[in-house]
Amino acid sequence: MTFQPLVPLSGPGGWSFLKRTEAMQSATFARQPAIQRDEAYFRGKIGSVRTAEALVNDRRLLRITLEAFGLEADVNARAFIRKVLEDGTLRQDALANRLTDKRYLELSSAFGFGDFSVPRTVLSDFPGEVMTRWKQQRFETAVGGVDGNLRLALNARRELASLAAGSSSETTKWLRILGDAPLSTVMRGALNLPRSTAALDLDQQLSAMRSRAAAVFGADTISQFKDSSTVERLIQRFLVTASFGEGSGSANSALTLLQQSRSFLRRL
Repeated sequence: MTFQPLVPLSGPGGWSFLKRTEAMQSATFARQPAIQRDEAYFRGKIGSVRTAEALVNDRRLLRITLEAFGLEADVNARAFIRKVLEDGTLRQDALANRLTDKRYLELSSAFGFGDFSVPRTVLSDFPGEVMTRWKQQRFETAVGGVDGNLRLALNARRELASLAAGSSSETTKWLRILGDAPLSTVMRGALNLPRSTAALDLDQQLSAMRSRAAAVFGADTISQFKDSSTVERLIQRFLVTASFGEGSGSANSALTLLQQSRSFLRRL
């Protein structure tokens, strides 16, 4: 039987319940036979993979790998993923460095095929690193099957913390959010901006979000979300807005985009 996360409430109440039970529920989720079989397969095979070609030629390994980085919709884009991996991250003109979607950079850096003579796949702790990411991503997907807004909240909690800690400029960080449908949905809901702002030109959207963030959170920076309590305030505000209908209409479409590849970001 497939484990389905238990979320008896929607909105802030459901979020509070999910946070309280997240460790227990995610552990139960990870004990499912299908999850354990995929984990065993990855752990048993990945140490012998020394090239990007070998990885992309094993469809099961490739699927699990891409799921770990939220890129599962690219499972058929083998040539593209191979190029991302083989280019590595050390050269400025490496493909992963030229893509706006930095999940590809994380993927290439994690495996190290293009950066080192011996890839990181041979390290004893490498399978555990990837499996931790993979099980988190799979659990979030399962939560989305019950409540799409809560999956958006889990995604925002993880992605905002990573984005806030990055070294990019504040403008670049805001543009990353504007180019990410799930994150921008959460941000617009938390800032109580109407959906129509998404139709404005990029400069106007950026100005509206930064101005409203300063009014709501006290600063117009993404770096302020290094503070987990600020992230929590944002999520609570988003869920309240969504529960009153302002954000719920766009949540399903954003969730669909979250489940698919945001491949248009590659070309920005």
